[in-house]
Amino acid sequence: MHATLPLIEATDFPSIRRGPLEILQVNLGYRCNQSCVHCHVNAGPARTEMMSLGTVFEVISYLETAKLGKLDLTGGAPELNPHFRKLVATARDLGVQVVDRCNLTVVEEPGQEDLPDFLAAHRVEVIASLPCYLEDNVDRQRGRGVFGASIRTLQRLNSLGYGAPGSSLILNLVYNPQGPVLPPPQAALESQYREHLRQCYGIAFNRLFVLANMPIKRFGSTLVSKGLFREYMSLLKANYSATNLQSVMCRNTLSVDWQGYVYDCDFNQMLDLPLQFRGRQRTHLRDLIGAQLDQQPITAKDHCYGCTAGQGSSCRGALAGEPAHD
Repeated sequence: MHATLPLIEATDFPSIRRGPLEILQVNLGYRCNQSCVHCHVNAGPARTEMMSLGTVFEVISYLETAKLGKLDLTGGAPELNPHFRKLVATARDLGVQVVDRCNLTVVEEPGQEDLPDFLAAHRVEVIASLPCYLEDNVDRQRGRGVFGASIRTLQRLNSLGYGAPGSSLILNLVYNPQGPVLPPPQAALESQYREHLRQCYGIAFNRLFVLANMPIKRFGSTLVSKGLFREYMSLLKANYSATNLQSVMCRNTLSVDWQGYVYDCDFNQMLDLPLQFRGRQRTHLRDLIGAQLDQQPITAKDHCYGCTAGQGSSCRGALAGEPAHD
């Protein structure tokens, strides 16, 4: 795999500082039942990194002490961590809103058959990855049979009340482009998703989030192999929008890796660019208990243009109304 950090190290990205912390995003491990081309985590079935129960309890302790309102669980497939359900149940008992970033096909893995029922019982918000509403496109990007499994899981979530009008069970979908292009306008694509999935499969959902592909890890390496890395970076920079800088996720979200070390965002975690805090080379979550992060500097490199290009991109979709494509 081609290393992309040397290609983004020198940067002219504007300096940025953290705002008040609102969300704790925790990566429970890099193991996944899929190996997607666009994956910035380089997750897959062969990965063995997994958060221990001891670190899970440290996450719980931080949530309680910092009085945060939202826990965002990611991976890999976060549900494959054996302590996933313990963390979810405990966080919900604390009154914390929990988000599960689910690839949908994990429900058909051994031992995960009752996952939708568990999520519904604990009122967990599901953010489900579905990179296209067309079967051929999804299977080409993620593997044969992935689309069918995804549809079956979405239908099951719907049967439990997820995505239904007036229901408190939130089901959001995620779109990623299939190549080195900016995503289309979020609102228009959401309408297309909604109409096609409703007509063809009877599926309902709340929102569609469009995410730009980040030029790091597996996707970045693919760009380098195809000689498209510099072209993609030029596209991101040409479409930089200063307006998006105020809403990027690193300003209100703290990223935690499977060992409990902290980063400004999930992308910096994958690049091993730790949070800057009191001159430490690396900071653990337990070191932040009682600490204030507001106005701490954020580590930025050229990949940050991926979050600020066009309509902007964050873990919860577009930051602005319309993209500024060339």
